[in-house]
Amino acid sequence: MPAPFIAATASPRRHRILAELGLAFEVFVPDCPEIHDDADAVRTVSVNALAKHAACARLHPGAWILAADTVVAFNGRCIGKPASPQDARAMLLAFSGATQDVFTAVAMSAPGHATELRVVASSVTFRALDDAAVAAYLETAQTFDRAGGYDIATHGERIIASHAGSYTNIMGLPAETVRDWLLANGHPLPVRPTREQKRQ
Repeated sequence: MPAPFIAATASPRRHRILAELGLAFEVFVPDCPEIHDDADAVRTVSVNALAKHAACARLHPGAWILAADTVVAFNGRCIGKPASPQDARAMLLAFSGATQDVFTAVAMSAPGHATELRVVASSVTFRALDDAAVAAYLETAQTFDRAGGYDIATHGERIIASHAGSYTNIMGLPAETVRDWLLANGHPLPVRPTREQKRQ
């Protein structure tokens, strides 16, 4: 019987990306504290992803394990999920006409092997936004559980002018990075195109 694959994340978007890669997986949501270091986005996501992975690995020895953490870096701050609809509105208005970076750390391990960490960066440039545009987007998209208060895959064209780097990284999990790591470590992953390949 093949070793199980454990996704240590509650994110529906990460679940969707893993499913699109052809993975059959179980979900484990670790309960562990997270850090938030405005001065170092890479450290923030790395420490958090590794902590989630470790919490999962203690309970699921012998499994394939993936954990991830995503933050938006903007104006010298690490921005996570909005605390309220009002917070989401303020975030998006602050992003108006500006470019931000999105960092995701992915901590992965194969059965019997050490944990490996990958950190992927993308950038997002926003359209000029006013109160009406932000209110209309949030009413339709309902993105209060996303880092930065938005989802590029949920009516993102209404607020985003352009992006650079991995599209799925901006969603919360860089599909190409995960797929390449799995294949390099001998996982029997079906060969399926990623969202980026489909978009080309």
